[in-house]
Amino acid sequence: MRKTLIVLCGLIAAGACGAERRGIVDNGKSPHTRLRSIGMGDCRWTTGFWAEKFRLCEEVMVPHMGDILKGDTGHAYNNFLIAAGLKEGEHRGMHWHDGDFYKWMEAACHIYAVNHDPRIDAELDEIITVIGRAQAEDGYLSTQVQLQKDRARWENRNFHELYNSGHLLTAACVHHRVTGKRNFLAIAIRHADCLYDVFQPQPERLARFGFNQSQIMGLVELYRTTRDKRFLQLAEIFINMRGRAASFKNWNARFSDPSVRPTMIGDMVQERTPLRKETEAVGHAVLALYFYAGAADVYAETGERALIEALERLWKNVVDRKMYVTGACGQAHHGASSEVDMVHEAFIDEYMMPNLTAYNETCANIGNAMFSFRMLGATGEAKYADVVELVLHNSALSGIDAGGRNYFYTNPLRVLRDARDWSQLSTETAERQPYLECFCCPPNLVRTIAKSPAWAYSLSGNGVSVNLFGANRLDTRLADGSRLRLRQETDYPWDGGIRITLKECRTEPFELLLRIPGWSEGGTLKVNGADAGIELEPGRFAVIERRWKPGDTVTLDLPMPARLLVGHPRIEEIRNQAAVKRGPVVYCVESPDLPEGYGVLDVHLPTDIELSARRRPDLLGGLTTLSGNALLQAPSTRNADATYRPLTPAAWKAAPVQFIPYFAWCNRGPSDMTVWMPIVWK
Repeated sequence: MRKTLIVLCGLIAAGACGAERRGIVDNGKSPHTRLRSIGMGDCRWTTGFWAEKFRLCEEVMVPHMGDILKGDTGHAYNNFLIAAGLKEGEHRGMHWHDGDFYKWMEAACHIYAVNHDPRIDAELDEIITVIGRAQAEDGYLSTQVQLQKDRARWENRNFHELYNSGHLLTAACVHHRVTGKRNFLAIAIRHADCLYDVFQPQPERLARFGFNQSQIMGLVELYRTTRDKRFLQLAEIFINMRGRAASFKNWNARFSDPSVRPTMIGDMVQERTPLRKETEAVGHAVLALYFYAGAADVYAETGERALIEALERLWKNVVDRKMYVTGACGQAHHGASSEVDMVHEAFIDEYMMPNLTAYNETCANIGNAMFSFRMLGATGEAKYADVVELVLHNSALSGIDAGGRNYFYTNPLRVLRDARDWSQLSTETAERQPYLECFCCPPNLVRTIAKSPAWAYSLSGNGVSVNLFGANRLDTRLADGSRLRLRQETDYPWDGGIRITLKECRTEPFELLLRIPGWSEGGTLKVNGADAGIELEPGRFAVIERRWKPGDTVTLDLPMPARLLVGHPRIEEIRNQAAVKRGPVVYCVESPDLPEGYGVLDVHLPTDIELSARRRPDLLGGLTTLSGNALLQAPSTRNADATYRPLTPAAWKAAPVQFIPYFAWCNRGPSDMTVWMPIVWK
């Protein structure tokens, strides 16, 4: 308690609440950062794609999920009520269910940062009071352990105590930044004090404990909020513990029979090789990407070259060799690493990219964006924002339906309902579900949509970068404290025309950095209607530095032809196949759009296919679809039961086919879907 009071008194003395520190990743004072976060609430989506998603999040996603998690179905809040002595009952839910609830609370905070709805503030205060009563005197807080008397603290890392801790610390910091209140922050500080007392001595018996690494991000954010260096030190300890102990080594030699090897060891939990020496993204994809994101946060504070070099190496390995065309990660539900460690929900070998059995957990896809956003800040390189954009428009949004109430845990690139026994799969479903027993992904996605405005811009040393495109208003302060107001007008991602108008700015010159997406070619950039005279390089920022004045306009025009993409020749699963992409959006073909009697596997793409875009405001809340003449293989040429068949001339039917954005599939009832389709060379 004494340490908590000291930290809180320090916060009061420093005036640390309010606008000074309000970034979503609060790196405003991080010494090793090129781009820093704008304040939460500084950017607001106004019209179009992201405004509609944010509005749905505000009006449906967050309230509906709150009803689930505070009710008997989700039971997450009940666990806190029971631990607080305010309700009778037993713990229900997965070991990480506390973390699910903290993520939902964080989502509510991001909504509050924009709308300042006093009902959200009051509801959070009520919840925080209960959480405070559930917390043990020494700061420990994990209801799945507290409510089950046969469990002791820190005895089984599968109980996810540290994973829940990370989401607690992050949510509390965000709440403090958007409300200025310290009630939730005080709980987080007491809990972090407890973690420090347990883990800072680095007892060997706990060296393997922090395997689901959200606590690293949470500790760094708590350090940024309180400036208590113990929390940054502890974050570094958790990085250093991975791959350290001799007891982790040579698991394969100990268990030569793969069928009897223990699970949750070695590559599965990124402990075979220390992070600074790792060359390959391995193991559980969420664990890995959270680990990398936390390490990027630590680098922003310490500037350790070995860390950033390892993270750049690992990011490149993910993006160039293990990431799907949708930005998704984690190729397999079950498999083996390159060292033949058993892995689960995981990265597997390079270029091994199945479609039908692709796992691509929603949390992993979001983790890819979280890691990339931090690398954007650390390096200032636009290629990292390209991945954020790719995930947001594809493999993240596919995790929720158009109505905002049903969820996918996994996001494969091909689904054939009759090809799998879905009843035998714990997290893989043919249709989105109103509730998932393993509920980690839905609140993660909802908080990502809620915080998306805070990813749209960053602050450079002498200006602002435009990371994401979407109609919005920005009202922020540059690094020197001067006010900047601008408006972005666009119908992105359906149209590549973007117009930015300066509303208020300082008189001294400053820079505007516009991301030129890696997918773009032939774009034009104008200032006040005249060519800006800057060469546009895809995957880099175009930098305009000048003396700006209110009323100045910048127009960026990014042509958006629909294109066929092919994969690396080592990806055997998509050899001689193509995917369709327009701008940042990946498209798919879905069975409701095919003539009767034809399936998604019958669709073949002529190499010279001409695809036309059409706005469909009547379809699933408003989409741009693509259509073109594909070739359909006649059902009579199929042999449904034969594994192999002689090559015979196929019967083809040329027919117009509609393609829809991948994220929107399975919103019109049960269906089959594929992203990759065979090519017919013409």
